[in-house]
Amino acid sequence: MATKKAKAAPAAKPAKLFDKILIANRGEIACRVIRTARRLGIKTVAVYSDADAEALHVREADEAVRIGPAPTAESYLKVDAILAACKQTGAQAVHPGYGFLSENAGFANALEKAGIVFIGPSMKAVAAMGDKIESKILAQKAGVSTVPGYLKPIKDGEECIAVCRKIGYPVMIKASAGGGGKGMRIAWNDAEAREGFRSATNEAKSAFGDDRVFAEKFVEEPRHIEIQVMGDRHGNVIHLNERECSIQRRHQKVIEEAPSPFLDAKTRAAMGAQAVALAKAVDYSSAGTVEFIVDRNRKFYFLEMNTRLQVEHPVTEMITGLDLVELMIRSAAGEKLPIAQKDVKIDGWALESRVYAEDPLRNFMPSIGRLTRVMAPEGRAGIRVDTGVYEGAEISMFYDPMIAKLVAYGKTRAQATERMAAALDAYVVRGVNHNISFLAAIMHHERFKAARLTTGFIAEEFKGGFHGRTLDDSTRSILVASAAVIHRRVRERDIGISGQLKGHEAQIETDFVVRLAGSETRVAVDFTGGTYHVKADGETTELTTEWRPGVPLFECLVDGAPACVQVAQAGPGYSLFHAGCLVDAMVTSPRVAELNRLMPARRESDTSKFLLSPMPGLLKAVAVKEGQEVKAGEELCTVEAMKMENVLRAERDGTIAKVHAAVGESLAVDQKIVEFV
Repeated sequence: MATKKAKAAPAAKPAKLFDKILIANRGEIACRVIRTARRLGIKTVAVYSDADAEALHVREADEAVRIGPAPTAESYLKVDAILAACKQTGAQAVHPGYGFLSENAGFANALEKAGIVFIGPSMKAVAAMGDKIESKILAQKAGVSTVPGYLKPIKDGEECIAVCRKIGYPVMIKASAGGGGKGMRIAWNDAEAREGFRSATNEAKSAFGDDRVFAEKFVEEPRHIEIQVMGDRHGNVIHLNERECSIQRRHQKVIEEAPSPFLDAKTRAAMGAQAVALAKAVDYSSAGTVEFIVDRNRKFYFLEMNTRLQVEHPVTEMITGLDLVELMIRSAAGEKLPIAQKDVKIDGWALESRVYAEDPLRNFMPSIGRLTRVMAPEGRAGIRVDTGVYEGAEISMFYDPMIAKLVAYGKTRAQATERMAAALDAYVVRGVNHNISFLAAIMHHERFKAARLTTGFIAEEFKGGFHGRTLDDSTRSILVASAAVIHRRVRERDIGISGQLKGHEAQIETDFVVRLAGSETRVAVDFTGGTYHVKADGETTELTTEWRPGVPLFECLVDGAPACVQVAQAGPGYSLFHAGCLVDAMVTSPRVAELNRLMPARRESDTSKFLLSPMPGLLKAVAVKEGQEVKAGEELCTVEAMKMENVLRAERDGTIAKVHAAVGESLAVDQKIVEFV
């Protein structure tokens, strides 16, 4: 293994804590742990695969050790390589982050045998709670409310159907060693139970090396609410209140918040007491999360316990003022918890948005490539950005496509939501597709603002997928005025740098036509007293800005209210983003607009005869062959991307003319897989 040169030593560490810890993870969580360790005066060791050689966590750690090639099974899941890195660098303890080996009892056991401290709970707790079947049995014994289900590994598809019938549809099929939404399927009938069993077992085996699945009743109109617990090695366990994680897509959390807008004090106390009871039943001694499903009547059921730090832990930190990573490190070093249950407060409100490299307009398919421009909204009031990337970094097909966790804090939920919406407007990410427009659309959604949340929110409110937020009158007015002023400032720049004959200087136009989202608006732009006066549809908007051409953020005051519009050149026009709306704008003279209306519409190429790969990924299986007749809805192939299996189906009846891709082939976006007659 190659070791990168160590950085300068940090300030002296407090007594009793470790001299050096290794972070057995990557990305934003590795950077997050490094940040706290640095504040505590503890040196850090990063580990990296070949794909992560220039990653941010490698740059920020004091030392970095290569542990293998890009595939996780040959690097981040390789226990021997992690142990060797610890011995090579003298790391006294390991923080596992989340995912990878964070809930692997064998890993914790191997560290203990090597005399290295696991910054997490005991092996007993990891083993007991890491197995979703065993954890439910333990929860029942501890008096924790559990969802009705079949708590044994299901052998095959036929047994899965029998189990689901006995429980009663709808049923959730879940990987026993699962987490992060992987290895989970909802079945509403026998056919979906059979296919759900197959997909869940395949995903579970690929992601966790354990293909066992079980089944439990799917609670309709559910809210996903979890309790953060923290324990030490002296038998003390407390809870740090709850997080609402109901905004999910494909069982993966999208928006999290703390506290929950649904819980009352009585329910919060009851859920917290059960979470603590379960933690004490397994002698819990670190940060952990007890997840519950809550119905419309606030009746709650235990789902699982995650024996690690959660992705969404920052919202808890924001409302409690506690550093969960620090508490984990101190607990692992043998210190007692510095606070008791009575000391835990709720101060304000926090929201977290998970910013991912994915295309929300194409069913959220992962996007890979180089981040050519990144401008995070750090430094704004109440805003925190946890990230593991930087401008110029690569989003790889091998790992989770998270770009960052954007966190907004406010004294009230409304203030936190407003700050989040403004921060999303100002978050510039280019080079890959991303979900910022979707996150912003949620912030502006009336149902979200009213906190009428369930885990079905996205499926119910964005039926047929996300197609962009519909422009309302207010947003349209801001974008029209912004487009007109942007274009005028570009013209001012162009005229200022162009050679001109004296007496024949070009004049700045004042009349424009703004074509935006399929409609045209005639505008007049006057600049007096440092303010642009934009007249459109009989109304005048006053806009002030210091924006210069080439700057990605058009920050301005619109009638005295702050607004931020992302702007990029798009051919002869501009691509604008504001309040969840991504639109193309064309600003021309009235005469050019008149001529443009005479231009024939561009004809799109016909791809209806092909099944194209909707994402970059690995072709895992092809279920058809040339000459075969298929019916609408029939499976054609399976593509694996970011450890998730995606089954592609026929949209209509037809006959297979040719199969263009082979099993095991790495696919690019829009690559031909199957051709129809």
